[in-house]
Amino acid sequence: MRDTVLKWREGKGQSGKKFSSRYIGSMVGDVHRTLLYGGVFGYPGDTKNPNGKLRLLYEGAPMSFIMEQAGGLSTTGTRRVMEISPEQVHQRVPLVMGSKTAIQEVMDAYSGWEK
Repeated sequence: MRDTVLKWREGKGQSGKKFSSRYIGSMVGDVHRTLLYGGVFGYPGDTKNPNGKLRLLYEGAPMSFIMEQAGGLSTTGTRRVMEISPEQVHQRVPLVMGSKTAIQEVMDAYSGWEK
């Protein structure tokens, strides 16, 4: 994931555009900006929170639905968010959403990474 983001910042991703980082601080605001101006919203898992911090039922699935209806994709890195059946009410998921080409780059990066 880190290598993919670095490529985007240098303009070496599939789109050829240089990406910059923006952080408004609210998921709805950040995703809204992504829908208007393009780019990627990401809240992936890390070593402290491997399952991410966003809750599937309240944050992940609703925003993923909106993103996919707008023509984008939403993934955990390994699977489509809208295909996850919740096992707990407050289940958390890592989340990356945006344009189809950019998210395909993310999924390719995850598939090439072994745990």
